[in-house]
Amino acid sequence: MQSEAEQHGSGFVIPRRAAIGLASDHAGFPLKRFVHDIVAPHCDEVISLGATSEEPIDFPDVTREAVELIRTGRAQRVVLVCGTGAGACIAANKVNGIRAAVAHDTYVARQCVEHDDVNVLCMGAWIIGPQIIGSVVRTFLAAEFSTEPQFRRRVAKLGDLEAEMRREQP
Repeated sequence: MQSEAEQHGSGFVIPRRAAIGLASDHAGFPLKRFVHDIVAPHCDEVISLGATSEEPIDFPDVTREAVELIRTGRAQRVVLVCGTGAGACIAANKVNGIRAAVAHDTYVARQCVEHDDVNVLCMGAWIIGPQIIGSVVRTFLAAEFSTEPQFRRRVAKLGDLEAEMRREQP
């Protein structure tokens, strides 16, 4: 049986995961169901958090709850949808062990995982529409962290930087 990605002719296979987190603020809410339907075939459970309507909700609160899925081991990857993707990305990167990137194209979605071991994808619902979002999400889910030493070394240095910053906090 072909995966959804192969059926769409993308040439890559999306590994099945136990759970994938999905969260949005009010700005991302209009695309949340669409993203859910992209993610669902590739996991046993989509853990949906954040906005349940277009009623305003603060992205730092949504992001905190979403990245906790990774920190607790409930999910390996999280997709965040807000207005531009920037605010959610900033919030996510404040949390130890989280590597988030804004990706509005498939090149960045693949590269950020392969080279930087990104575990949180942030996208802007005001920036890209459903067709692009679908491709970006599938690419993010299919990408795997490279085994090449230079990328492993650089990501290890990110971990060292996090540890150093924790020690410096009063």
